[in-house]
Formats: sequence, C-alpha cells, structure tokens
Amino acid sequence: MQQADLEQAAGLNPSTTKERPWLFGLLIAPNAVLAFGIISGVLSYLLRRQGVGIGRSSQIIALLILPQTIYFLWSPITDFWIRRRTWLMVGAIGSALTLAAAFHGSRLDSPAAVALMFLSACFGQLIVSGCGGIMGTLRSEANRRKASSVYQAGALAFGALGVFVLARLAERMGMGPLGWIAAALIALPSLAAFAAPEQPPEQKQGIGETFTCIWHEFKATFFRWRAIPYTLMMLFPMASGALIGLLPGIAQDYHVSGQQMAWMNGLAGALLTASGSLAATLIPARVRASVGYLSVCLLNEALLLILWLGPLSPSTYFIGATLYLFTIGAAYALFTAVVLEFLGQSGRSGCGRYSIINSLGNVPVVYMTALDGRGGKIWGPRGLAATDAVLGAIGAAILLTYFLTRKPAKAPVPVPAFVSSK
Repeated sequence: MQQADLEQAAGLNPSTTKERPWLFGLLIAPNAVLAFGIISGVLSYLLRRQGVGIGRSSQIIALLILPQTIYFLWSPITDFWIRRRTWLMVGAIGSALTLAAAFHGSRLDSPAAVALMFLSACFGQLIVSGCGGIMGTLRSEANRRKASSVYQAGALAFGALGVFVLARLAERMGMGPLGWIAAALIALPSLAAFAAPEQPPEQKQGIGETFTCIWHEFKATFFRWRAIPYTLMMLFPMASGALIGLLPGIAQDYHVSGQQMAWMNGLAGALLTASGSLAATLIPARVRASVGYLSVCLLNEALLLILWLGPLSPSTYFIGATLYLFTIGAAYALFTAVVLEFLGQSGRSGCGRYSIINSLGNVPVVYMTALDGRGGKIWGPRGLAATDAVLGAIGAAILLTYFLTRKPAKAPVPVPAFVSSK
C-alpha cells in the first residue's frame, strides 16, 4: 500500500497517465478570451471607437470584472446535476451567445448591451469553477503542478490572442460580425472538454446524504487550524500582480516610448508571464506547493528592487519589467497549485470550494492596486515598486517561515465511500 502511495505521489500510478494535465491550458481558454482578451483587453478600445468617454468605459469594465470576485455565489451549481466538463461547455456557449447578442446592439455602452456582457461574464466564471473542480480530481501531485502551470499559461496566451485578433479585425468589420468572431473564440476551445480526464458518473444519493457529504468536505477544508495559514496566503499581498496594470503608467518616467511600452506590456508581456507559468513545472513535485509559491513570491518582490532603486532609464524599465512579469507568471502557476493543495480532492463540492478559495485570491489584486498607486503618488514612480516589494516581502517571509517549520498535513478531504466524484 505504501509503495502504491509513493508511485501515485511520483505520478507513476497507471491511473494517472490519462489525466492529461496539458489539457487545462485549453479548458481555461474560453474564459481567458472573455476576461483578459475582451473585458480587460480590447473592450476599452472598442468603446472609445464608439465615442464613449474614459470615465464611462472604466465604469463599464469595473462592473464586468465584478463577477471574478463574487462568482462563488453561483459557481457551486457546477457540482450538481451534470458533469463538470458539461457545465464548462454550458458556461462557454452561454458566454459566447450573450456576448454576441451584446455586440449586435446599437451601442456597447447601452444598458441592454452592458447587461448582456455582465451575464456573459457570469457564464464565464462557470468555466473557472468547472476547471477547478476537474483539477481537484487529479490524483498525481506532479500532474496537479503541470495542470496549474498550463492553466495559467493558457489563460495568459489565449487572452493575448483575443486582444490581437479582435483589435486587428475591429478596423475591418462592424460590431455584429466582430461579435460572432469573439463568440467563436470563446466557444470553440470548450470542445476540448470532451477530452477532459475521465470522471465516474455520480451515484444516486438522497438530499440528506448529499448535504451531509458536502458539509463533511467543507468542514475538512475550511473548519480546521490548517485552513488559517492557507487563507492568509490567499489574502496576503505577495505576488498579487497589481503592478501588471500599473507598469504602463510609469513607462514615460523611465523614458520609454509609447510603442516600446505597448510591446513590453502587450504581446511580450503575455509571453513572459506564460513562460514563467510553464517554468514553474521545473520545481519538483516533492517541494510543497505552498513553500514553492512563497519562495517565488520572495524572488518576485526582490526583483522589484531594480525598478525601485535603479536609474530612471529605459534599460531599468525593460530589465525590471521582464523579470517581474516572468516571475509573476511562475507565482500565478504556483498559486493555483496552492489552491489545489488547500482544496484537497474535489469530492462532491470541489467546484464550490475551489471558487471560494480562488475568489479570496482576487482580494489582494484590488487592495494592492490601490496601495501601490498610493505609494506612487507619494514617492513618485519608484514608489509603486517600493510599496509592492516591501508589503509583499513581509507577507511572504512570515508565511514561508511558518510553512518551513511545519510538516505537510495529510489530504484534508477524505471522500466518504458512498460518494464518487463527478
């Protein structure tokens, strides 16, 4: 039995060979195109082309980003009735159709169009929760790490692809046809769900048994002492990635041209973060995800010393931004691995628990964007990097010290025998 456990941990168990961790780079693609390629990417450009002011555009985009933080309110539905991979396709197709309908309206800033895009964003989060629930069924720790890396790399790469394709086509076609192109970019990658890891069909259970099982899993994940440091890891400021959206604003202070800034923070930036995500697979699976993540966080914050203390020159900006974006990509991949470590096995409620944990991780992005901006206002362009580096390093050092002095806990969610994962 012990030998089988060792083989499973090493990813040698024959049952893990069909888990296909590389597939998660495609499974997250529909939401990547929507969230990063359209909402946080090309939408502001499309709104400006229709004469919408910056203030109104920012309000619309802020509203459409909201589902990324509150999706735990409806995402647990992906644990019920049909398979998680089916829910993923439902989310992708629903998101694609509602977005296409929004693009067929008279204006993108009309109340009807905004409401349809908000509904599309809500559908898109079913993709995230579905991916999380399926990743939680992976048995091999090595495969979990690989899945976390390609998941983040795919999100970044397909998001950049969405921006590139839609921005280029926006000048050649109207909003209606562009909406169908966007819908295709969202819906088509979801067909990869047919190749998702095989999961046994759900056994018939009564309502009482189902809720007893769910309560057992929630209790094992959240209502124990080990949940406290993991929750703090979700909420602490290290490697939040808040500077990704702020680096373009200080480019001119480092005497970087507009075209250079666009390249550095556009396609090149996406490639750097995606490469960092894939590089995270080089960290052996025997290194706990929490320890690997916090170590990379410390490295990420340390590299911000280049932007903080270096001269205000283009070379400082390019070197600092390159190293920051690469390491933040690795940190994002390991963050997903930490979420899976916190989650344990998916069991009956994997999507719901994954959504709660993952949504907590979006909180530092919000408050660190405000704090970094405050630091820049007080201390100038270097203040952005200084604020992020100091606060992030303190948080990472505290938690890394804790995890290095604690033995790894056993799997937190033992699934009862009468339950089989979806």
